[in-house]
Amino acid sequence: MECLYFSASRCRSCTLMNVPYLDQLQGKVDHCQHLLADFDTLAFLPAQPSNEAGFRNKAKMVISGTTAQPTIGILDAEGHGVDLRNCGVIDPALRAMFPVIERFIRELKLIPYDVPKRKGELKHVILTLSDTGAIMVRWVLRTKKHFVALRSSLPQFVEQLPPGSVVSVNFLPEHKAVLEGEEEIILTRRTTLQFELNGIPMHLRPQGFFQTNTQIAAALYRQAAQWINDVNPESVWDLYSGVGGFALHSAAPGRAVYGIETSSEAVEAAKTSAASLGLEDAHFMAQDATEFALNAGWAPDAVIVNPPRRGISAELSQWLNDSDVEHIIYSSCNAQSLARDLKRLSNYTPQLARVMDMFPQTNHYEVIVKLQRSAA
Repeated sequence: MECLYFSASRCRSCTLMNVPYLDQLQGKVDHCQHLLADFDTLAFLPAQPSNEAGFRNKAKMVISGTTAQPTIGILDAEGHGVDLRNCGVIDPALRAMFPVIERFIRELKLIPYDVPKRKGELKHVILTLSDTGAIMVRWVLRTKKHFVALRSSLPQFVEQLPPGSVVSVNFLPEHKAVLEGEEEIILTRRTTLQFELNGIPMHLRPQGFFQTNTQIAAALYRQAAQWINDVNPESVWDLYSGVGGFALHSAAPGRAVYGIETSSEAVEAAKTSAASLGLEDAHFMAQDATEFALNAGWAPDAVIVNPPRRGISAELSQWLNDSDVEHIIYSSCNAQSLARDLKRLSNYTPQLARVMDMFPQTNHYEVIVKLQRSAA
């Protein structure tokens, strides 16, 4: 795809923007195969491509400039705003919201935060798009100075949003390079953004995590569900379960599934989804994955892990090696930590892998691997 921001060096976030898409995809497969070359039992399925433009369902926009002329985008090296409201990797439905955001900034006289001066109020606007067309809008403020204005304008603002949308205000008083603070107030009656992936309803709360590429997230869950159904376990743990994507896709009659996630917001969202599906044997708990495994007192037939970039802990790897778990599905956003963890999981044989292009135009990708306990 072509990007004028990239060509003009205004934004270089998409480091592979000038590389043809099929070359990008093959490069990721080559990179992953190189990192996992020590596992000669491992066969690679064809990579899952993505739309190369408009694939991002989430826009994390820094608000800078002035009330009269706000910028919606990123900051340059000096901390000044760079407007990126026409960014081509963001879904067009989200880009269509930026003029609405700008209009409300002006009408409500919201003061953008000036990073170099450490003054101002409005730091970020975070937008998330559901496959239903609904949007979650999160205003990130430094203090509660503009909160009353935003709350009072809610009826007019919601009129500009698709049905089923959610609006909240987050407070980030500290001057530090993070997107959001701990305190969040939801302004709308609806508190979760609903997705439907592969026919399964999923709910996202404001501080919950969801994959930024809906198309690839759906493909990732389908792949995991296929592998789980192939071995047909009676019990499955989904560790680092987020809003429950893998667990919900793995649920089946006669099968108990457990989702373990540190975020209580994500756990509540997963419980909402399970209840809407009538899943009586789907259980979700807010707990550390390693701590849960080490103290559970029993082991399931299959475990799905989808850890952060650092991978799983050495303690969890050892527990899995010593356990009765027969099957592991490992979904990773960092093939380097994945390679390390597969070596630690020495009692398992990696069988199949598939690169999922969650992040086109960059070097990043997701890879999912199927492992089985090695014969004694």
